[in-house]
This record gives sequence, structure tokens and C-alpha cells, in this order.
Amino acid sequence: MTENLISARLHRRIRQDFPDAEVARGIVGALRILAVELEDSRQSAERLQTAAVLIAAGDVERFRRAIRLARTDWRDLLMAGGLGDDFERVLDEELGPG
Repeated sequence: MTENLISARLHRRIRQDFPDAEVARGIVGALRILAVELEDSRQSAERLQTAAVLIAAGDVERFRRAIRLARTDWRDLLMAGGLGDDFERVLDEELGPG
């Protein structure tokens, strides 16, 4: 899998929310897998991945629950992560300009 499955601005947010380098690597790995698994949703990978990170709020167990939610219904993930509507504005607010 390639590095570009996760945007630079999302990488920055992951490092901010998960300062332990080992944990951050695990989060990035899980998000790469999620992007591939949800490719058929035709949703922006960044949008889906960011929803999981926002739900987690720096907590690994909450992140795991968010990933399970994404696999059950990615639409519920987006709503729970605050990225259901007006998501481009929210992404810019949470991650910085794209």
C-alpha cells in the first residue's frame, strides 16, 4: 500500500492526537487498510479516515470502535465523526486547508 492513502494533513492530525510514535504507526496502518476496504463506497478516503480519527479523539479503544463502525456502515461513521454534511469545511477546520 502506498503512503498517499493518507493525506499529509491527516498525518499531522494523527501525530497530534496520538503522540506515541508506535501507536501513531498502528493508526496509520489501520487507516490504510480501511481506505482499501471502503474503496467501493466512492467516498473520499480522507473523509472516511478523518471521521475515525475525530471519533477516537486520541483514544485507541475509541479508534478501534470507529473502525468497526466503518466496516458495519460507513455512513454511520461519517455522521458520528461530524462529516456527514458540509464535510469539506469540517475537514479544513479539523485538519487545516487541503
